[in-house]
Amino acid sequence: MDGKSLARIGAVIFVAVAITATAIEVSRKDEPAESWASSRQVTVPEDPLRGELLRCQALGEAGPRDPACQRAWAENRNRFLAPGARPAERLPEAQPAPLPTPTPARRSEAQ
Repeated sequence: MDGKSLARIGAVIFVAVAITATAIEVSRKDEPAESWASSRQVTVPEDPLRGELLRCQALGEAGPRDPACQRAWAENRNRFLAPGARPAERLPEAQPAPLPTPTPARRSEAQ
């Protein structure tokens, strides 16, 4: 056998396998995705922080000035960014720190 005929036989076998795999995949019957999920009950615990964040979102522009919203956003950041943070725990009640007073920017005299 020469190389051309061997390549042709390989190509015919490849096409036959591809057609067979396609026919098998098309003939499969899909099962509904909810068949396994509907049998179990999923309970989601109520998150009070979520409600506070939604309230702050509804405030619009007043949200960033609201101390309760500032605390809720800080707590939400700590849930994900603090080292060793556990999302189920709430932070202790604390007074918001006073905002620092802005200092005027220095101009360079090399202008």
